[in-house]
Amino acid sequence: MYDWLAAARGLLPVRRSVRIGVTGLARSGKTALLTSIAANLLAAGAGLPALPALSARLAGRSFRVAVAPGGAKDLPRFDTATQLAALARDPPAWPGRTQTISALDLDIEIGRPRLLAALPPQRVRLELLDYPGEWLLDLPLLGLGFGAWSAGVLRRLEKRPQAAEFLSFIGALSLRTGADETLARAGHRLYRALLSNLRDTAGLSLLQPGRFLMPPPGGEPPWLEFFPLTTEAPLADLLRARYDAYVQAVHAQLMAPSFGRIDRLVVLADLLSALHAGPAAFADATAALAEVVQALQWRGPSMLPDWLGALLGLGITRVAFVASKADHVAERQRGNLAALAAAVSRLPMSSGLRTAAFAVAAVRCTEDVVWTLDGHPVSAVRGRVVGAERAGRSWPGEVPDRPPGPEFWEHPFLALPDFEPMRLPLGGKGGLPHVNLDTLLAFLLEDVL
Repeated sequence: MYDWLAAARGLLPVRRSVRIGVTGLARSGKTALLTSIAANLLAAGAGLPALPALSARLAGRSFRVAVAPGGAKDLPRFDTATQLAALARDPPAWPGRTQTISALDLDIEIGRPRLLAALPPQRVRLELLDYPGEWLLDLPLLGLGFGAWSAGVLRRLEKRPQAAEFLSFIGALSLRTGADETLARAGHRLYRALLSNLRDTAGLSLLQPGRFLMPPPGGEPPWLEFFPLTTEAPLADLLRARYDAYVQAVHAQLMAPSFGRIDRLVVLADLLSALHAGPAAFADATAALAEVVQALQWRGPSMLPDWLGALLGLGITRVAFVASKADHVAERQRGNLAALAAAVSRLPMSSGLRTAAFAVAAVRCTEDVVWTLDGHPVSAVRGRVVGAERAGRSWPGEVPDRPPGPEFWEHPFLALPDFEPMRLPLGGKGGLPHVNLDTLLAFLLEDVL
């Protein structure tokens, strides 16, 4: 659907702002994506062929990009220079994980098409919000009371051997257990350690509350000390009050200008690693995405119809679900990977809301090759494993185009080597090698282009 109102706004000589939230499940490559978006847009603005799909949309019109001045914003700035410096090393290193929310602002000028060439260029402030993936999984809590949340968490933990100590702790609590601060603190610490263990050793994603794994900056308030409990003991009343305070804090942050004005959203997921980790980890990742999809109505009821809110630029109008690490499989498998992302992250279509799924490698680390395996040619990839002296080949297997059935898990799948990034042309000033980043940006900025 062509956005006529956006096109009309683009004719005015004022600067338009477009805010894109970038988030995703933990370890999905969000920092690399933001770094690549910045580097490749700046390279494209310098006239280099870094983003072919955007260049095709521009059809010869001028295109300039600059990092916007910091101004008086209270959000920390995304440190593009430090992340690029890591990628430009010899050997290159992957960018470090960001630890809190941050912002990256770019000023874009786009020349007018031929018949409107006499008008000033379209000016756009592109605001990219780096939103921690762990916090993304707090969105479903907005629609859950303490009892329902506790029951769901404990039901999932019953299947996890790592949870034995925590489950023994809450099993020993009686109906007469009082609202004891020491017990609340002990249970909170056990539960928090359990979440970290499940993330690091089992590769799980559906771990709530997310701020237990990545706390916001500053001191932690005392109401943060809670854990799931389904008994009616007085201790549960204390935990419920703290849970409610936590949910109110999440709601207040989402309504704040830092997140409340997002009109496009990118949700990243490392589905290949989830497939490699096995059926439990994959089911957990897909369940996490399903909860996020349901929670994307966090804005609450609106007084306006969906189509009118979209035309007026109110709320999220475009959502891109992105399967990361697409360069770990050969080109002929990337269509399946994008289809898998679409299948596990179905967002109900409504008027004014556009969704799409992509398979992307924000910073490419392999090249496609044909490899003879057991006498048969297979499409493979070649890259240098971190610490290795030379490049090696990898054939991870066939990627399913939908959530796989039981027969899929009967065979080992997807060995994912830890490849280092490709060497950068011009130290990153020529853009970063990528897979399909340009098509993702063309979707997100379709009305702007």
